[in-house]
Amino acid sequence: LIQFLKKFKLTAETDAIRFLVGTQSLKFDNQIHIIDFDDENNIINKTVLLHQAGEIWHIGTSPADKAVLTTCFNKTSDSRVVSCAAVWRMPSDWETGSHESPDDSVHNPQSLELLCHLDDRTHSNTACVLWEPMGDGKRVMSLADNHALLWDLQESSTQATVSSTATLEGKGQLKFTSGKWSPHHNCSQLTTANDTAIRGWDLRTMTQIYCIENAHGQLVRDLDINPNRQYYLASCGDDCKVKFWDVRNVQEPVKTLEDHSHWVWSVRYNHSHDQLVLTASSDSRLILSNMVSISSEPFGHLVDDEELSEGEDNHQEDKSKEPLKDSVVSTYEEHEDSVYAAEWSSADPWLFASLSYDGRLVINRVPRALKYRILL
Repeated sequence: LIQFLKKFKLTAETDAIRFLVGTQSLKFDNQIHIIDFDDENNIINKTVLLHQAGEIWHIGTSPADKAVLTTCFNKTSDSRVVSCAAVWRMPSDWETGSHESPDDSVHNPQSLELLCHLDDRTHSNTACVLWEPMGDGKRVMSLADNHALLWDLQESSTQATVSSTATLEGKGQLKFTSGKWSPHHNCSQLTTANDTAIRGWDLRTMTQIYCIENAHGQLVRDLDINPNRQYYLASCGDDCKVKFWDVRNVQEPVKTLEDHSHWVWSVRYNHSHDQLVLTASSDSRLILSNMVSISSEPFGHLVDDEELSEGEDNHQEDKSKEPLKDSVVSTYEEHEDSVYAAEWSSADPWLFASLSYDGRLVINRVPRALKYRILL
């Protein structure tokens, strides 16, 4: 049995529930799987596109064009493995139903169209590519070794030029592991992780504006920016912890979660309701937490017993008069292997997907009782 480690990303699409999954195989052509979820009929449809450039380690999607994406991939050059990045376009007819049968794209997949490479000869080993949030799809940031490169895309993304760079300086071989382009501050700030540190950058001057030196006891795996609170971010790492930070005071985290028993690979804020946070770990579990105390709605909503979903136990007196408290909402154990990625749907704020090493993709929903508590 050949196991594919798959990375995935939700698309910029706003009306369809869609996820992108990339394969990692050293023996076969790699692929992008477009996963469409039909919520009404509870059906998953899959379209396969060829990505012959190499095994995929990161996917990013254009905020302006649902057919344009970036991948970071490994390829062998002069007997060594190099991490590269490129901008691609999906075939124009892939979602028009041109395939004769649902299985047609699986057995006869079309190839992605290469628009341009994001490889500066002096900077290799790209860890990730970040699109400017809410932008026009003409600016991306790549993190390659110890360099952050801001690219301008021209000619319908067929040309890319580096407009500015920043360098991670210090002792040893410093290397970016992940990053997020903040949607706040007029999209002028970038947050990055390297080793155990988290750093903030001003993209107008390409200078460092803050540093959390030992944010985690071991490697920082992932981070995410709170979509509704401009100074707040979440991070996770190999110390099995998830931490929440206010970057105006980086001496101590605002909150620390220790619910996982192994490395935490992914942390994601819900795009609409920032109290909902997903974390994925190599303990094979996905955890949904309700971090209401540090959310944009710290007092929650006061609810009556009738507003809770049917069948929910409610033994505490005056429970409806108390604001919600931070808690683990659900622990999902459908995966049998390390869970490497979790993403919220961009179309439905109550739906999310997770992906494990064995290639299993699981789609789940926020429990109905919590959904109503948040909405009502």
